[in-house]
Amino acid sequence: MKSSLRTMALAAAVGAVTAGTMGDGLAADTTKMRYGHMNAPGSVAGEQAQMFADLLAERTNGAMKMTVYPSSQLGKLQEQAEGVSMGSITMSHNTAAGIGSLYAPFAALDTPYLYRDVDHLMKVVDVDSPVMKTLNEGLIKAAGTRVLYAFYFGTRQLTANKAFPSPESLAGTKIRAIPFPIYMSTVAGLGAIPVPVNFSELPTALATGVVSGQENPIETIYASKIYEVQSHIMLTGHIMGAEIVVINNKFWEGLDPKSRDIMAAVANEVRVKATKMELQAEKEDLEIMKKAGVTVIGEAEGLKLAAFKASVRKVVQERLADKYGDLYKMIEAIK
Repeated sequence: MKSSLRTMALAAAVGAVTAGTMGDGLAADTTKMRYGHMNAPGSVAGEQAQMFADLLAERTNGAMKMTVYPSSQLGKLQEQAEGVSMGSITMSHNTAAGIGSLYAPFAALDTPYLYRDVDHLMKVVDVDSPVMKTLNEGLIKAAGTRVLYAFYFGTRQLTANKAFPSPESLAGTKIRAIPFPIYMSTVAGLGAIPVPVNFSELPTALATGVVSGQENPIETIYASKIYEVQSHIMLTGHIMGAEIVVINNKFWEGLDPKSRDIMAAVANEVRVKATKMELQAEKEDLEIMKKAGVTVIGEAEGLKLAAFKASVRKVVQERLADKYGDLYKMIEAIK
């Protein structure tokens, strides 16, 4: 039911669009545009990608056709990031740390316990913010890749098949981490042994005992059915994150100005819609999983949140402060 409701919401958004026209002299080849990502088609991240493609086709009277490839069909996170850089993939969305594989400073955006709230996060990752302008310039120069927009991806929580109420309780436990340094550091800060596993390989890693748990946003835990094989969710809330949607810069520069304006306008609409959908999904999905029998452990149930924050921040300070200190100051200054 939830998936069908989301689909109806997306259809309504697409139907509300008034078709525009393409500018003259469109230079880039828009018949082979590919948007690749790791998420399930029915997740908010997956649905926003299809929304972008649908709106773009509608606004351009079918002149710009984007084919979406979900569920890591075009490769793992690193491969998709590199694909956009090389131009074999037109667009993709990735974690900030994933984009950091192309331009290292981007990883700072995924630092745990960094943002005051979702509003602060979204102001930071707005393409017109001073932080994102600085990072985008570096990304274009380093990898020929440009940020088009970013949307709220949720706040990451810990799952396992038993309660882990404190960093001490996780000692010796293998927890899956996204295979990028800032995520490995975060899981270590939580008190566990971080094991790098790509998202496409996560179900197998959990089923075979390679890892005993993992961490992801609530909506991802639900949409990817992780809750069916993990009985406990610990509300550590360690990373509040946005997915960064990037486009090959050569392709972007090959579009005529009017076409770029249309694409940018669609990007902004999708950013706003996807963020609202994710916020709603977080609330709904947690309740659904509770009703399905998942044990949710927050501070009221004994979770030592202050201890997790202190432990994670200690590791971050030791490993990342020197590298990203200036960016952290810029992020803090955004109100």
